[in-house]
Amino acid sequence: MSAVLAESPVLTPVTDEDLALAVHAVRVHAPGPWPWGQLCRSERVPNPCRPARWAHATIYAAGLTEEQLGEPA
Repeated sequence: MSAVLAESPVLTPVTDEDLALAVHAVRVHAPGPWPWGQLCRSERVPNPCRPARWAHATIYAAGLTEEQLGEPA
């Protein structure tokens, strides 16, 4: 399978629901330390995992940076 098909598509324009899901995915699929390197805390695969890559791409497509989203309350 090509690299293009292996990635989840980012639909534009980005809706509020897409952005909310992306923010949640960034938090859930954050890197965590393991003896053999940084792995996704949720999926235990090398970070960034596929959902994290989709989330970062969606946030970027919305014209935002992760710093603009702020920390959770």
